[in-house]
Amino acid sequence: MAGEVIVDALPYIDHGYDDPGVRESALAMVEEECRRYRPTKNYLDHLPLPANSPFETPLMVNEFERIQNRLPMETLSMKRYELPPPPSGKLAEVAAWQESIENSMAQLEHQWVRSINLELMLEYGTEAWKSYLEVFTAMQAKAQLQLQQLKKDMQDINWQRKQAQTHAGEKLRSLEAHWVLLVSKNYEIETESAELEKLVHAAREQLKKLTPPSNETAPTPEHTNGYGKEEDEQQQ
Repeated sequence: MAGEVIVDALPYIDHGYDDPGVRESALAMVEEECRRYRPTKNYLDHLPLPANSPFETPLMVNEFERIQNRLPMETLSMKRYELPPPPSGKLAEVAAWQESIENSMAQLEHQWVRSINLELMLEYGTEAWKSYLEVFTAMQAKAQLQLQQLKKDMQDINWQRKQAQTHAGEKLRSLEAHWVLLVSKNYEIETESAELEKLVHAAREQLKKLTPPSNETAPTPEHTNGYGKEEDEQQQ
C-alpha cells in the first residue's frame, strides 16, 4: 500500500538505545525531517471541520466576532448602580425627576433581592453545598475508576506487546542462528568447491602433459619391420 509505514522496532528485545550518541542521532534525524518538511496551506482539507455550532451561545458568537475583528473588550458598565440626579438643564422637568426616582427604586429592589438571596444562602447554602460535594465526590470516584481501568488496559496492552515481542525475539534469534548455520555451510561448500575446482584444473593440466599431441600418427608396420604384422597373424 502506498504511503504505508512498517514499524519494525522491538523495544522490549532490541538493545543499544542507551548507547552514547544514539539519542543525539535520533534527535538530529527528527530535526532534519522537520527542516525539510514544508506543509502546504491545504494539507488539512481532507479533514472535516469541527462542529462547534451546537455548543456556541449567542454570547460566544458575539465574542468570537469581536476577537476576529480585533475590537477591544467592552468594560463593565456601572451605570445601573449609579443614582445620578437629572441633568442641570432638566432640573425643572418632572419627567427627568421621575426617571431618577424609577432608577433609584430599581436599585433599591435589586439590593433587596440580593439581601433575600443572602438570607436563603445562609439558611439552605450549607445543605446545598453538602449535596454538591456528594455529587462531586461521586463523580471523582467514577473518574478514578475509569482512570484505573485505563491504566489496567494500558498495562495489559504493554504486557501483550512484551509477550509478542519476546516470542518474536526468540523466533528471530532462532532464524538468525539457522541463517548463520546455512551461511557457514554455504561458505564451507564454496570453499570445498573451490578446492575441487583447483584439483580438477591441476588434473586436466597433468592429463594434457601426458597425452601426446593430436598431429602425431601411430607407428605403421613398415616402421616396425613387420613385427607387429607377424604377431597379428599368429594371433589369428
